[in-house]
Amino acid sequence: MRRLAAIGAIVLGVLLLVGGAATYVVVSNTLGEQNIVTSDDACLPGNDVNGPFTAYCQAKVIDHHALEATGGLHYAEMDREDPLRATAMNASFLQASLFTSVLAFGVAAQAMGMGVIFILLGLGIRDVAETVKPSSS
Repeated sequence: MRRLAAIGAIVLGVLLLVGGAATYVVVSNTLGEQNIVTSDDACLPGNDVNGPFTAYCQAKVIDHHALEATGGLHYAEMDREDPLRATAMNASFLQASLFTSVLAFGVAAQAMGMGVIFILLGLGIRDVAETVKPSSS
């Protein structure tokens, strides 16, 4: 039974590790294909947006510029007839898209971390199973 638990944990860990890594690569490549470069006033200026930190920096600078353009108002706070409402809406959509990619990177990293934990757990169970032989009664 311990051997089966060890194998199951190791297999699950490998699946999580590979799935998380594949997700991270797919999100990075898809984001990179958009050819977004962080603006000069971003926290990481002049970098291609293809990772969680550059995506976050670009989302924050979009928020900053949108608030400057709208006088510090968010989309929901603006009058319906305000011509800058479309600017605020577009900024909100862009930020949401970038924050979604940041979340995807985080979930992928969490899956990889859990994969490593399950692999280590499986190896530990296997080691214990080999060391402690069940008694015959």
